[in-house]
Amino acid sequence: MAGPAVQLLGFSLAFLGLVGTLLTTLLPHWRRTAHVGSSLLTAVSYLKGLWMECVWHSTGVYQCQLYRSLLALPRDLQAARALMVVSCLLAAGAAGCGAAGLHCTRCAPSAAKAACAALGGGLSLLAGLLSLVAVAWTTHDVVQTFYSPLLPTALKYELGQALYLGFAASSLSLIGGTLLCLSCQGEAPSRPPPGAPRTPTSAAPAYRPPAAYKDHRASSGLSATHSGYRLNDYV
Repeated sequence: MAGPAVQLLGFSLAFLGLVGTLLTTLLPHWRRTAHVGSSLLTAVSYLKGLWMECVWHSTGVYQCQLYRSLLALPRDLQAARALMVVSCLLAAGAAGCGAAGLHCTRCAPSAAKAACAALGGGLSLLAGLLSLVAVAWTTHDVVQTFYSPLLPTALKYELGQALYLGFAASSLSLIGGTLLCLSCQGEAPSRPPPGAPRTPTSAAPAYRPPAAYKDHRASSGLSATHSGYRLNDYV
């Protein structure tokens, strides 16, 4: 019972990692204005994400605009875009393979369920690793820029909520993928692999007609006695 339970737990965590990765990719809260120094009290806050930048007013109104030029974006943002998109695709594939490999589903034959679950676990691990690289890279860039003495305070940004969500989503994907892979180790194959030695079976005795046994009993009555005479000589 431990194998299916661990497998179901791993799939659930991997699916939550997929949802978190999608939200992290779409939300614009990767960078937000640092409220330090003279900008401590302000009615406007700026947010930057992978696809758009937004302006938040103190009245609760958001105004967002998509990036107009792809080549004008910094290289770290372009790399984060590519990593997060690939991570979303891998996480979606991991969820599909993991669902097919569950013991409680009938999406795949029983002999292929272990392979599907292992493939889903591997894809989830790779997706979590890619999203972790993108989020950690952006975090390092934001922190390094924030502590730069050459940059004015008004141009400094802090870590946005999407980065924290990205760390949580990548952790869920890594843990879920690990559990999916571990749940397939103790499963025995349903049939022996090709070329495996088979247990030898004893051959069935040859069939003999009843007439053969009758002739054998008849010939035993005609056998010679110890004195050399046949038994039918006394009849």
